[in-house]
Amino acid sequence: QVQLVESGGGLVQAGGSLRLSCTASGFRFENVAVGWFRQAPGKEREGVSCINWSGSSTHYADSVKGRFTVSRDNEKNTLYLQMNILEPEDTAVYYCAPAKYANMNCEERDVLYWGKGTLVTIST
Repeated sequence: QVQLVESGGGLVQAGGSLRLSCTASGFRFENVAVGWFRQAPGKEREGVSCINWSGSSTHYADSVKGRFTVSRDNEKNTLYLQMNILEPEDTAVYYCAPAKYANMNCEERDVLYWGKGTLVTIST
């Protein structure tokens, strides 16, 4: 049974930092790319950052480049998202999303599983 346990969300002031984690089980985590997607109120879900199976290739949405860093620890079956210099526009539910393949284009069509999400709220 696939399980994706996301944590690290919360309320933080603009300019602050948060670190999201997603621990996976029930599938071969080390063989697939994984992504973070987010959905803000009233907006469509978007790919924030994705990382290939080995961690050697990453992708970032333009809106988070230079502020967010994605990483993974395949020994711990865990995906991370370090978020710095947070802005109110980063407020959203963040989803962990393992892909169907070893590499992904950070698009929803590449996603095989979805986590339940963790809420990130940035206050002004």
